[in-house]
Amino acid sequence: MLTATFRQFYRRSALKMTELTQIVEKNLQAQVLVDSIKSEMTGILQVKKQQLIKENADLTKQVEAALSQLTKLELANGKKQIPVPGAVVRGLCTKASESADTIVAAAEPAIKPVNEAPKEKKPAKEKKPAAEKVKPAPAPEAPIDVGRLDLRVGKIIEVGRHPDADSLYLEKIDCGEPSPRTVVSGLVKFIPLEEMQNRLVVVMCNLKPAKMRGVTSEAMVMCASTTEKVEVLSPPAGSVPGDLVHCEGYPRQPDAQLNPKKKVFETCAPDLKTNDALVACYKGAVLHVPGKGNIVAQTLKNVNVK
Repeated sequence: MLTATFRQFYRRSALKMTELTQIVEKNLQAQVLVDSIKSEMTGILQVKKQQLIKENADLTKQVEAALSQLTKLELANGKKQIPVPGAVVRGLCTKASESADTIVAAAEPAIKPVNEAPKEKKPAKEKKPAAEKVKPAPAPEAPIDVGRLDLRVGKIIEVGRHPDADSLYLEKIDCGEPSPRTVVSGLVKFIPLEEMQNRLVVVMCNLKPAKMRGVTSEAMVMCASTTEKVEVLSPPAGSVPGDLVHCEGYPRQPDAQLNPKKKVFETCAPDLKTNDALVACYKGAVLHVPGKGNIVAQTLKNVNVK
C-alpha cells in the first residue's frame, strides 16, 4: 500500500516537474523574443533619429540661404542692415566695411583731450538713389504636351438638337462631378442622335467655356476625324464617368483652365492621332484609363483626334 502511494506521489511530482520545465522554456523563449524586439526597435529609432538630424540640418541651411537672399534684396533696395545687440548673427548681416550705408560708427570717447584740435567735418555723402525693386523670377511653365489637357471619361445623359443651329448637338454630360456639363458638338452630320444618347465618351474638361450660338459649351467631346467621317472615341470597358485619361510618358498635370493665348491644345493637336490598331495616341504614346484599357476609335486609323 505504501509503495503504491509513493509511486503515485512520484508520478505527480514528475508531471509537475515536466510542466515547470515547459514553463521555464517558454519563459526563456519569450525573453529572447522581447530582447530581439527591443534590439530591432533601438535600431529603427537610431535610423529615424539620424534622418531627423539630417532633415533638421537641411532645413537650417535652407532658412539661412533664404535669409541671406532676403538681406541681399534689402541691400539692393537701399535698406540698412542693423545688427541687434546680443543676437546671434549667422552671416546674415554684411560687415561694416562692405557698404557705407551699413556702417555703425564707433562711439567717441566720453571726454576729449583738452588740447585736441577739433576735427573737420567731412562733407555729407550724397545718397545714392534706391535700386529698382528686384522682381522675383516667374515660376517655370510646364512643357506644352498632352499632360496639360484634362481628359476624362464622360457619359452623355441627355442630347438633342441645338435650338438655333441645325448642325449642332446640345448635350448634358456626366463627368463624375456634382452636376453635368453642358457641351455643344458639331456632330449632327456625322453621328445619328440615337447613337449619342447614353454613350461613354472622352471629354476635354479644361477648355475655356465658350458660347456657341448663344449656349455656353463647357467641354469638348474628343473624336477621330477626317473631312468625310468622324467617330466619337470610346473609353475601355468598365470605365465610369470621371475616370482620368493618362498618356504613357507624359505625367498628368492639367491646367485648371487652358489659356487661349498660349495655344496649348492647338500645339498638341497635330500629334494627337489614332494608330494602326485604332488606339488614340499622342506622339505615338497610348492614351488609356489605368487598369481598364486604351482609348480607341471604331474604324478610323492614322487620323487626327480633335
